[in-house]
Amino acid sequence: MGAIRTPRDRWIEEGLRALAAGGPDAVRVEALAKNLGVTKGGFYGTFADREALLEAMLDTWERESTDEVIERVEREGGDPRTKIRRAGMLTFSSDRLLPIDLAIRDWARRDEAVAERLRRVDNRRMGLLREIIGTFCADADEVEARSLLAFCVAIGEHFLAADHGDRTRAQVLARAADLLFNRPT
Repeated sequence: MGAIRTPRDRWIEEGLRALAAGGPDAVRVEALAKNLGVTKGGFYGTFADREALLEAMLDTWERESTDEVIERVEREGGDPRTKIRRAGMLTFSSDRLLPIDLAIRDWARRDEAVAERLRRVDNRRMGLLREIIGTFCADADEVEARSLLAFCVAIGEHFLAADHGDRTRAQVLARAADLLFNRPT
């Protein structure tokens, strides 16, 4: 009877967990194998090398954070503001995609190929924002500005350590969204 091979997606998922926790240097075959409770020999039956795993991890992140998010936003429908909120929640509020996204942003600062991949993902995300904001805002310059601000808030708020007086971060973010998306207070 042959040995059971660790599925490809388990290696990718473990690699993404390591990336989120410690950046690309933490994605080491031996450490992943140990965490999966297998030998590293099984890795080489699935991937040619570490670079192939890193590429597969980036493919998975890109698919999940763009294709799957956009598909779900469209499938579940709703008014434009609901769609924007859903896209943001799926991408930047999850315990899974957010840490991966932040790790990839850091990695992209040192790796041009990763930076190009991030640029492609961010351009798709900005495209979705433009499309949705354009349904309630006719001025192209304002659509672009609102899209940029919304995206900056979604990412930047995770790096901001400031207090907000007697308001919570959630209250300030909700008010920012009201302003960006013309919601009545």
